[in-house]
Amino acid sequence: MKFRLPLSLAAALAVAWPAIAAADPIRGGRPQAVNDVAVATPAGIAAATWVGGLEAPWSLVFLPDGRALVSERPGRIRLIDGGRLAAGPVATIAVRQGGEGGLMGLALHPEYPRQPYLYAMHTHAEGADIGNRVIRLRLSADAGTATFDRVVLAGVPGARFHNGGRIAFGPDGMLYVATGETFDAPRAQVLVDLGGKILRVTPDGAVPADNPFPGSPVWSLGHRNVQGLAFHPGTGTLFASEHGPSGEFGLRALDEVNVIRRGANYGWPLAVGAAGDARFADPILAWPDPATPPSGMAFWRGDLFVATLRSQALLRIRLEPASGGGWRPTAVERWFGERSTQPLGRLRDAVAGPDGALYVLTNNRDGRGRPQEGDDRILRITPAQ
Repeated sequence: MKFRLPLSLAAALAVAWPAIAAADPIRGGRPQAVNDVAVATPAGIAAATWVGGLEAPWSLVFLPDGRALVSERPGRIRLIDGGRLAAGPVATIAVRQGGEGGLMGLALHPEYPRQPYLYAMHTHAEGADIGNRVIRLRLSADAGTATFDRVVLAGVPGARFHNGGRIAFGPDGMLYVATGETFDAPRAQVLVDLGGKILRVTPDGAVPADNPFPGSPVWSLGHRNVQGLAFHPGTGTLFASEHGPSGEFGLRALDEVNVIRRGANYGWPLAVGAAGDARFADPILAWPDPATPPSGMAFWRGDLFVATLRSQALLRIRLEPASGGGWRPTAVERWFGERSTQPLGRLRDAVAGPDGALYVLTNNRDGRGRPQEGDDRILRITPAQ
């Protein structure tokens, strides 16, 4: 479904947009002090290459039989069977590649295989412009091929940078879509613009009746560039990772982890960090310079694990319930990282597998990393035997 901007609202935006752009943000700090330590070699943990030879993998989903599908940013979806990468792609999607664009998030229909659908988010050409959309593919019975079924969500702005791109089905059966503000910060505060938001739609792309803004797919707003989504396995609470500023307003870093609430405003670009302003939801974690940027994340063995790009570490975040139904981080460990004897490089996604292992995707061939032999890889992380 494509969401179009009514002419009356477009006229109002012509006035509001410059005002948002001119506003100096509230400069908040870190929400709380949390012990944050580097653990170059985590005790009792083994990490081994599961699959190699990938090109900028972005997202990984598991099929019920243990096989997996992985997206590569140039537009390919690949099948992994028994730790082996199938020779040919399951599907090749025409993408507008460049910068951070291309094929990004994947999500499997929660009722698969009865509903044999795979969802994918990608940048694409819209004439001379760039857009983002979510499409649905129909998987063959053996999942060896996938054919286009329909566009589920269109009208999401795109650019070379800040496309968001993570998609995930929640325990409510709805599809959540993370979008970026395309380096055009005011759009994150504009409700009728789909950039800088977390969106929520049905598996067919319709707006659920219980969304916070009638007729709108927007679930939360005020985001800069969300790249990770994870639902707590016990409560269903949605967590999101978000990139902080990289020079806008003279600010850098303050990358965030947020607990996402229905209809909440996370501040960007009117507030950065823990602003302490009732209009905006504060992050539960925010890091000062140097930048972390966090990406995909998953709950594994009771903790939240977050893949990071520039800091090249896998974050282990310990959480405990807080008052009012919230969550509070109690400790952060930075596994592997640049100080490791075998640094992994840039990490794009973390996924809990059906076998009890954690799977982590490297992203050293994305144009910003330093590829090592065998890159890009998917690592299988397990408790050491």
